[in-house]
Amino acid sequence: MAASKNFIMPAFYTGLLAGTMDLGGAVVNFMISNQRFPKRILEYIASGAFGKEAMNYSISSNLWGAFFHYFIAISFSFFYFLIYPGTKFLQKNIFISAVIYGIFVWAVTNMIVLPLSALHLQVIPPDIIGAARAAFVLIVCIGLPVAYFTKKFYAK
Repeated sequence: MAASKNFIMPAFYTGLLAGTMDLGGAVVNFMISNQRFPKRILEYIASGAFGKEAMNYSISSNLWGAFFHYFIAISFSFFYFLIYPGTKFLQKNIFISAVIYGIFVWAVTNMIVLPLSALHLQVIPPDIIGAARAAFVLIVCIGLPVAYFTKKFYAK
C-alpha cells in the first residue's frame, strides 16, 4: 500500500461528507433528546471558540460555527487518511475501524477539544445515555464514511 499517494482531495471530500452527516446526526440526536429542532446548533459550535457571546442569532456566528465544524471533521478525515497505511488493524474491517475511529473522535472531542474550548465543558458528560448516543452518531457519521472512503482510496 502506497503511503505516498496524494490523498488531499479525497480526504477533503470525505471530511465534507462526514461533517455533513455528523451535523445531520447531531440534529437528529438533539431532536430525539429534546423533542424540538436545534435552531442554534452552529452558534453553539461557534461558542466553543468565542464563548457565550456567539449565541447571538447572527449570521457570522453561524458561519463561524459551520467553519469550525467542518474544519474539525476534515481534520479527522485527513488524520485517518494519513495513519491508514501504517496501521494494519484499520485495514482489516471497515465496520470495526469505524467503531474504533468513532470512539477515538468522541474521546478527543470530549476529553480535549471541549474542555479546552471557551465553554470549558467537563471531560465526561454526566448523562451516560447521551454520551453513548453521541458516540454512536460519531461512529456512523464520521467513522463509517471515513473508514469506507479511505479503504476505497488506498485499494486503487
